Amino acid sequence: MKQYLFTIILTAAITFALTWAVWRLSLKFKLYPGIRERDVHKTPTPRLGGVAMFIGIAAAIGVSAANPFFERMWAPPQTMWAILGAALLIAVIGVIDDLWDLDWMIKLAAQFLAAGIITAGGGLQILSLPVGDMILVSPWVSISITMFAIVVVMNAVNFIDGLDGLVAGVCLIANGVFFVYAYIITRDSGATSYFNLATFLAAVLIGACMGFLPFNWSPAKLFMGDSGALVLGLLMATSAIALTTQGDVNAFDPERFGRSQLLGAFIPIVLPLVIVMLPLLDFGLAVFRRMRAGKSPFAPDRKHLHHRMLDLGHRDRDAVLVFYAWTAVISLAVLLMYIASRQDWPGGYLVGVGFGILGVAACLIVTLRPPRRPLDSHTHQEPR
Repeated sequence: MKQYLFTIILTAAITFALTWAVWRLSLKFKLYPGIRERDVHKTPTPRLGGVAMFIGIAAAIGVSAANPFFERMWAPPQTMWAILGAALLIAVIGVIDDLWDLDWMIKLAAQFLAAGIITAGGGLQILSLPVGDMILVSPWVSISITMFAIVVVMNAVNFIDGLDGLVAGVCLIANGVFFVYAYIITRDSGATSYFNLATFLAAVLIGACMGFLPFNWSPAKLFMGDSGALVLGLLMATSAIALTTQGDVNAFDPERFGRSQLLGAFIPIVLPLVIVMLPLLDFGLAVFRRMRAGKSPFAPDRKHLHHRMLDLGHRDRDAVLVFYAWTAVISLAVLLMYIASRQDWPGGYLVGVGFGILGVAACLIVTLRPPRRPLDSHTHQEPR
């Protein structure tokens, strides 16, 4: 655990320092686009925070190469180089789009290329589901499903990047829960070492979000832009896929844990989806809404979930905090269900279910009954 904490602190410190530098340089050289018709912020704001986040992530990965604790991750090194290469590609494409607005087809092609680098070059594929011996039909099916999953999560995370601090905070919470989950699931599977790639990537993402969030909190000095949101989505998807390829974790057979714990065997599939449930929901609704209107699924609009929160009367900070609450409640409820299934707690799954019901009820109340205060939208980021 000390090595993971060191990774989090290191990534956060590097990202924080670089974010300040990127912010100052962006202001000095006016490296930010003008206000567009669809934008809702009133002051030109740099959108290159993703550059600092990527460099912080890359630095942490580079340091891990010299750390004996992480040597399994670099043997062989192809997987790590593939992850770095894919993240670099997405960061570069994101920077170009943040400055000059690329065509959506070019961005989508780059995303599939990055996903291909992860799957083909890095060997990270959804080969099987962690329930017994459930194996996918063929390598091509595995590669296709993996690439599609990576691209969907990337865009889902990017689509919710519309309010100051929203993506950084949601990803901080989601990866925090996933970090605990990946650590515990590795321990409970009887692995010889608590190290795994999924836990490491979650730690790196926690650090990157912690280092960037102070500059992105309302009123934001700097936006992460596509270069940040897409890289976060890429690595979140990669960490979840890495967990499914871990041999010890794949052995969740109901016979091993008992039939009464069958639901617990399915939680390894559910929780990685739950932590990105809100971004996936927003992404699905946006694609359906735009295609029904005869538009591109990537055509920006102002009808995302966070925009609807503002229309209900929430101020931007309130809406962000409500999204934080939803993310924490849903992901923690499933995590508690998993822990209860392994620890034989009294009441078993009722612990997680009860927490989830109470949390969802509280979130519904604060979502549907916003405080009656004037709307303040000058710090909102651009709609996706």
